[in-house]
Amino acid sequence: MAFVPLHNHSDYSLLDGASQLPQMVERAVELGMPALALTDHGVMYGAIELLKLCKAAGIKPIIGNEMYVVNGSIDDPQPKKERRYHLVVLAKNATGYRNLVKLTSISHLRGMRGRGIFARACIDKATLEQHREGLIVATACLGGEIPQAILKERPDVAREVARWYQQLFGEDFYLEIQDHGSPEDRIVNTEIVRIATELGIALIATNDAHYLTRNDVEAHDALLCVLTGKLVSDEKRLRYTGTEYIKSESEMLALFADHLEPAVVAEAVANTALVADKVEDYDILGRYQMPRFPIPAGHTAVTYLAEVTEAGLRDRLRLGAGDPIDPTYGDRMAFELQVMEQMGFPTYFLVVWDYIRFARENGIPVGPGRGSAAGSLVAYALGITNIDPVVNGLLFERFLNPERKSMPDIDTDFCIERRSEVIDYVTRRYGEDKVAQIITFNRMTSKAVLKDVARVLDIPYGDADRLAKLIPVVRGKPAKLKEMIGPESPAPEFREKYEKDGNVKRWVDMAMRIEGTNKTFGVHAAGVVIAAEPLDELVPLQ
Repeated sequence: MAFVPLHNHSDYSLLDGASQLPQMVERAVELGMPALALTDHGVMYGAIELLKLCKAAGIKPIIGNEMYVVNGSIDDPQPKKERRYHLVVLAKNATGYRNLVKLTSISHLRGMRGRGIFARACIDKATLEQHREGLIVATACLGGEIPQAILKERPDVAREVARWYQQLFGEDFYLEIQDHGSPEDRIVNTEIVRIATELGIALIATNDAHYLTRNDVEAHDALLCVLTGKLVSDEKRLRYTGTEYIKSESEMLALFADHLEPAVVAEAVANTALVADKVEDYDILGRYQMPRFPIPAGHTAVTYLAEVTEAGLRDRLRLGAGDPIDPTYGDRMAFELQVMEQMGFPTYFLVVWDYIRFARENGIPVGPGRGSAAGSLVAYALGITNIDPVVNGLLFERFLNPERKSMPDIDTDFCIERRSEVIDYVTRRYGEDKVAQIITFNRMTSKAVLKDVARVLDIPYGDADRLAKLIPVVRGKPAKLKEMIGPESPAPEFREKYEKDGNVKRWVDMAMRIEGTNKTFGVHAAGVVIAAEPLDELVPLQ
């Protein structure tokens, strides 16, 4: 037996989850877990990071989303008292990943319900049914539809809902049991076990983890106060029970003892490993997916790139159509084109050439080119850069090298006032469904987290500001709190306050535990994705 945590929230459940993914994966490895699921609230922000971290750690990643399901249609006006039920949705394979991406995108683009911190991205059951292939679903926490029906003393409704999911997902539908010590957990768990027995539905034991260990309870509580604008000392506010951390197999087996049979619990714990065994490699990393650049008839991407490159080089060198090209330039151009073909990048260069050409032709200021791309004669010929690498002795191999399998990196600067025109052009060129701007996350740096935690602890602003100002900033990044209290602290006064004042120590320790967590999201200042396929089949959109 090997327990696999299938219901976990990271700091991508913004200001609700306190677990950062690197430490989360480390904890799973430490506990001997063969796999780890990520089920953030309504989002898949951490999916790719999870894949990379789990691969490096040698455990299986399980991509999921704790979704919000409504019983009406997400396309209808929102009723005043609409219930939004939690549902854990896991991707079983590559098809399931695409369907989970689709559902997540639909929930954000069409299903937003509520306002402010209570806004939720929702799906309806018709949409779930349409995109169900390759998915595993479970009933989630007390906020799930079946637990809610049980708590409302409607066992008939609970069974009706269970049958609906069972008919839709078959053996990929599971009933969750959780025990956070509340009377509601006991009521729900005992009835869920009855339903499982009556309908032949498998149980899984989960812990709805929002932080790593029991040592993080206080820090997570502070994070909730940051989210809700409350003080830690406030009595009427959102609180967790202090048990919502990643538990070991032995801890999970010890739960439920006062209301469920040990054999039932053991089976529910063992079933988590069986669910993990169902999950296949998603096979979504490591392949380049170039946009479909419109190639003129009679050409391939390779021949068309060669044609426009030679024409551009002749223009740069002020040569006529029949004039010979100096071998220093001609040989280098041929070599670079050969490397680009060998590495599969001709389409990439055509795409970049095309939108830079649009900008120049429409009087939109474009920078001369930055970084290693300045070493490419092809880039110079295409007008991507304005620096002659031959004259300036710049090396192409620093930009592209067959021995180093990585995408080209071409940094292009557009006038900020007219950059949107370039984005609009690219969107028209490749289709609205294939172009999107990139999300970015604002993390809680040492200065910011110190002030946030001070506020929820009701520490006077002046005290918080004075301590925060002791943290030096180097190249735009403030020193980390661990460094500030270490033996080589850049501000000994900071360390002294920490060591001698118990209140400051509690404050800084709490801040350290959530330093670096995601706080908010925004739109990246420059990043744009252009895809060959509709983006909502590749990555979640919102």
